Amino acid sequence: MAGITSSLSMLLLLSFASILLTGCSTSLNDRKAYIVYMGNKRNEVSTSSLYTSMLQDVIGSHIGPESLLYSYKRSFHGFAVELTEQEAQKMAGLDGVVSVFPNQKKELHTTRSWDFLGLPIPKQVDRKTIESNIIIGVFDTGIWPESDSFNDKGFGPPPSKWKGKCQSSTDFTCNNKIIGARYYRGNKLFEKEDVQSPRDSDGHGTHVASIAAGNLVNMASVQGLGLGTARGGFPSARIAVYKVCFGGCYDADILAAFDDAIADGVDIISISLGGSAKSYFTDTIAIGAFHAMRNGILTSTSIGNRGPSLGTISNFSPWSLSVAASTIDRKFYTKVQLGNNKIYEGISINTFDLKNKTYPIIYGGDAPNKKANVVSYISRYCDVGTLDKKLVKGKIVLCDAENEGIGQLSAGAVGTVMQGRSPSDASFAFPLPAAYVSLEDGGSIYSYINSTRSPTATILKTNERKDLYAPYVAEFSSRGPSPAAHNILKPDLAAPGVEIVAAWSPISPISDVSSDKRAFSYNIISGTSMSCPHGSGAAAYIKSLHPTWSPAAIKSALMTTAVPMSPEESSGAEFAYGAGNINPHKGANPGLIYDIDALDYIAFLCGQGYSTKLLQAVTGDSSSCPKGTDGKVFDLNYPSFALSTSSSNSISHVFNRTITNVGTSTSTYKAKVSAPPGLSIKVNPSVLSFTCLKQKLSFTLTIEGTIDRQIVSTSLIWDDGTFQVRSPIVVHAF
Repeated sequence: MAGITSSLSMLLLLSFASILLTGCSTSLNDRKAYIVYMGNKRNEVSTSSLYTSMLQDVIGSHIGPESLLYSYKRSFHGFAVELTEQEAQKMAGLDGVVSVFPNQKKELHTTRSWDFLGLPIPKQVDRKTIESNIIIGVFDTGIWPESDSFNDKGFGPPPSKWKGKCQSSTDFTCNNKIIGARYYRGNKLFEKEDVQSPRDSDGHGTHVASIAAGNLVNMASVQGLGLGTARGGFPSARIAVYKVCFGGCYDADILAAFDDAIADGVDIISISLGGSAKSYFTDTIAIGAFHAMRNGILTSTSIGNRGPSLGTISNFSPWSLSVAASTIDRKFYTKVQLGNNKIYEGISINTFDLKNKTYPIIYGGDAPNKKANVVSYISRYCDVGTLDKKLVKGKIVLCDAENEGIGQLSAGAVGTVMQGRSPSDASFAFPLPAAYVSLEDGGSIYSYINSTRSPTATILKTNERKDLYAPYVAEFSSRGPSPAAHNILKPDLAAPGVEIVAAWSPISPISDVSSDKRAFSYNIISGTSMSCPHGSGAAAYIKSLHPTWSPAAIKSALMTTAVPMSPEESSGAEFAYGAGNINPHKGANPGLIYDIDALDYIAFLCGQGYSTKLLQAVTGDSSSCPKGTDGKVFDLNYPSFALSTSSSNSISHVFNRTITNVGTSTSTYKAKVSAPPGLSIKVNPSVLSFTCLKQKLSFTLTIEGTIDRQIVSTSLIWDDGTFQVRSPIVVHAF
């Protein structure tokens, strides 16, 4: 009996040990990458020893600096490391830590546009002037350096302020246009198709870089579509490439790029990607842009492609430029001609030429892959594997929803017509002849298919025409309000982001489908990814003319000179387009600016509820939150006015603003404002007289009354007869 008891005891002991070991193993396996953000750089701190000490306090004495994925130390403090959830919580409680958050994956927000904006083609300039000293840092998928858009003919050596480097390899070198290039992959996990250099195998990074600062390239097009002179907003600028995206764009890599770009000496940062963060200091783009701002660098960001619903915006920090996507006056369309000679107009970027030859057309719901037990209700969507190849091969397929065209192509279709999209939406390329038509036209095509024994059709090459309604905000463009501060109007403005022709990586299919073997040097794509570099290029242009202006001054110039847009044509009103459509030519000489410095943003953050201790960690100085900073949220010297309220409440609120004269030395501005029904809006004083340049004068704007709609808006215009300095005013019930 004693032997049995002893055996049982040993078995229980072994089982318990097994449980402990299993639990330990699970804990280790549960580790994932976290970012430990510690605020501004402190010169007196040895980052290596500090980070190691912190890791040992949290994980154990066996952990060393080799465990770090990244050590951020050039422009701010922090590191990326793999932790369990419990270790992350413990790390967050250590002294000096601002925030600890998971290393999440962000997504990419994806010719004529600059002409449409009224920015003239630049004259040949001496590139030794300040223009060629402007450096735009592009955070994206890399760049295709051989593109004509990045030829360095006429450029001298990089400016002396440049402290960056070029990660050269056998397949990549920089030049005097692309003066720096780095790539980031903290976890060192690469896919087989990844190019381990700054070279762009995706196309997206090349596209956005050429929109911001590409050279003038004559006769650029996509198989004749969009034919014209491709150019960036500021062709004289240099480009510094920070490749942070390999299939996805991870926070740890993005923050490492900010750490480098700020120290490298860029003037503008352009970042066409984003995620779903809801607060400033758990978002790497907001964190990086904050430190960029403190170093005199404006960050231009895309706002996401999740519209038209309100509250979908990404990248909403007040110290960055948030750019929505608007249309230009060129529209691409693709015609579908049926065997009965009726023609229906759809949208796509179709470079395939069927030479007017007609093919049998079949409805996807009539061709289910029965071998895979697919029913017609499923096959009508034409997804991969749902179509019967014998029924579809050599035919055009009508489908009930948009997809990438892979299902139709793999089933042997020669073309596809998809139904359900509004003709005002953006056009995209597909790996086979394709057109997207409205539900009404799709219904007519379906009726035709069922009206004859041998229905036929053809899909014509895409054509283009003038869009008389432009500019308006694209449906896909995300909308405000900001989730972090409803009393800061976001987005800031809109810029072209629909069907933009720009440079492309020739090894990347224009349809983003690997089986598509078309190799083009230019592509037509849409997204707030495209609008963002329009903001970047315009900001670089203004920076070249006013090199001492702060990031906020540059942003103010672009916002107060933006072209007003119509809420009837852009759902969401100011939450769709902010101050309006960008006008870089007028932005170069705005008359007045609303300037903001780093201390103003600290006061704003105090009003948002951030503590003195946290803000001192962020800034690395003795910044503190004085009493009575609640109103600083409203009094941030922003070039727009937003007030969140309840539709049932009576409103009485005062905004304080200060404007700086950058127009003519002696000038008198009069305030012009028209209050919407139910509101009273007064400006005091209503006349401001300036006696010299750089003079600052303050005023108050008082709003009283009630609103009976979700969004009520108007604008304040300061007018001296030469300059009209416009700021939107929005009262909303969110």
